[in-house]
Formats: sequence, C-alpha cells, structure tokens
Amino acid sequence: MYDRILIDPKVCHWQACVKGTRIPVYQIIRMLANGDTIEELLLDYPSLKRDDIIACLEYSASLAEEQISPIETFSSTT
Repeated sequence: MYDRILIDPKVCHWQACVKGTRIPVYQIIRMLANGDTIEELLLDYPSLKRDDIIACLEYSASLAEEQISPIETFSSTT
C-alpha cells in the first residue's frame, strides 16, 4: 500500500496523495463515498490504476482504525 501513497511537503502540502500524481487520498475517498465507482474514477483520472484506489482505501482504513487503551479497569459490583 505505502509504495502507492506519498506524503511529501513539496507535493500537496503534506497531504497524502497517490504517488506520481497530485491527487489527494481524501479526494478519492470522498468521490467513492459520494457514489462514484472505481471504474468511473479510472476513466476520469487516466493516471490512476485500480491498485492506487485500493491503496487509498487501505490507507484511510488504517487511519480510522481505533486502538483503545483503557485508562482504568472497571469491576462489576453486584
């Protein structure tokens, strides 16, 4: 995944984008969320590959993954 996603201060101002393009990951995710299909994106953005779009989804999922560390342990008293 990370060989297809670039975060560089000189490209898109530190925003994650598809490597070799100036297409931000958030833009791909937003278009998919608004109903665009992968096939439509590939037609609209000829520089994109299917694996680029999948990498955007994987990257976004990794950012959304929650790791919960309990601050305190609760015990049930009955």
